[in-house]
Amino acid sequence: MDGILARAIRLILEADADLIGIVVLSLRVSLTAVLVASVIGLPLGAALALYRFPGRSALVVLLNGLMGLPPVVAGLVIYLLLSRAGPLGSLGLLFTPTAMVIAQSLLVLPIIAALTRQVIADLWEEYREQLQSLGSSRLRAIPTLLWDARFSLITTVLAGFGRAAAEVGAVLIVGGNINGYTRVMTTAIALETSKGALGLALALGIILIALIVAVNAVAFAVGSLGRRYGS
Repeated sequence: MDGILARAIRLILEADADLIGIVVLSLRVSLTAVLVASVIGLPLGAALALYRFPGRSALVVLLNGLMGLPPVVAGLVIYLLLSRAGPLGSLGLLFTPTAMVIAQSLLVLPIIAALTRQVIADLWEEYREQLQSLGSSRLRAIPTLLWDARFSLITTVLAGFGRAAAEVGAVLIVGGNINGYTRVMTTAIALETSKGALGLALALGIILIALIVAVNAVAFAVGSLGRRYGS
């Protein structure tokens, strides 16, 4: 065990090329997925908080349920869409980083949208009369409320990033775990462990844990800042 740990630390300190390549790809895929999910999920969640329409309750329940969507199911859905026999097969996206971004976006989107809806709904109840007295429509209130809730929403986005970074099932299915192309930290850990290359697997595990801890530390700091400024 000491030898495996020593090798893992050495790989990190020496910035092993394979290790760095896997980490960089993981961050690129996860950050892109969170960006895509945020662009869609933040306004979607806000709209669900402010507007009332037939089927809204069912949509909210569905969105909340999808927060626990099993990654392998998300991966299977994207695989079927992007496979040669699927409707998007002609795009040739299967087993590419783009497919991995799509899969992770599908997992993160419900989390960001559902949590945003709750945050904005609470703010709308607090400021509705004030905003309406100023002549603000529900549509115009959305960016105002999103900005006012920015600290809470940053925490929400960071939660989505944590989900994306730690995910393995979906990216394994749609990415194929191709060395140097679609191999990210979680899939590499699974593969290297099965091969007995425990040094690299442990090094990746250490980096992944450090990354998740850092994200949670930032989320805590942002939350504390938000409470201090009343957001």
